[in-house]
Amino acid sequence: MSDKKNRPRADERRGRIRAIGGNPPDLRKLSRALIALAMAQAQAEADAQAEHQAKKDEEGRPRAA
Repeated sequence: MSDKKNRPRADERRGRIRAIGGNPPDLRKLSRALIALAMAQAQAEADAQAEHQAKKDEEGRPRAA
């Protein structure tokens, strides 16, 4: 049995995709959004770390009788 099933037929044309020219991205807006995202992520990580440390400190304290 041959591979002819998987090959495109000789009369089939191959499609092409071309980019349509548009407005270039606003790099200032894009960079500000990226910085804001990074700052929000850093704050969330700092909050999570502080919460984890608070739980760790709370567990280490002796309990009052």
